[in-house]
Amino acid sequence: SDLRQMLATKSVENIQFLPFLTTNANNLSWLGYGCLKPDWTLITVNTIGAALQTLYILAYLYYSPAKCPALLQTLLLLAVLTAGYGYFTLLTADAQMRLASLGLFCSVFTISMYLSPLADLAKIVRSKSTRCLSFPLTVTTFLASTSWTLYGLQLNDLYIMVPNVPGIVTSVVRFWLFRRYPPGQDKAYRLLHT
Repeated sequence: SDLRQMLATKSVENIQFLPFLTTNANNLSWLGYGCLKPDWTLITVNTIGAALQTLYILAYLYYSPAKCPALLQTLLLLAVLTAGYGYFTLLTADAQMRLASLGLFCSVFTISMYLSPLADLAKIVRSKSTRCLSFPLTVTTFLASTSWTLYGLQLNDLYIMVPNVPGIVTSVVRFWLFRRYPPGQDKAYRLLHT
């Protein structure tokens, strides 16, 4: 929906850049994990995810009037990913240790991504408004985290299973918030003149 909005309005107004960037970093990290494992499900899903996130980033940069901050964040991410790639491929010789280290890194990163929407929890409760939450994203997060949890359970891979459990929990919390503070209840009503 953000990409559609950017294309329709030819603007990045009210669209945050950081979620695109962090999701791309997450996809690229899991892609690396999938390549080390090798797991074609992880490789395929995260290649598609990284390609889509890169498309979103390019669209954002194209329509953004202030390109410098977004470019600097992108370059910083590329530097971190390059350093991580160097660490995991050059400095960690043992393949099992490399897989475990990258799996732990991916897990911590994924957990932090799933917990980040709850940073607005106090604001939502105080304002009694879920306007800052996306219902479609909540549904998608719930389905994706549940799928990855079940996939990790099937493979007996804790690095895939464990970090996706917070995605299920945070999605359930957001569903409760949507039920408690329905999106339509915070609209201002105009009085009709008689």
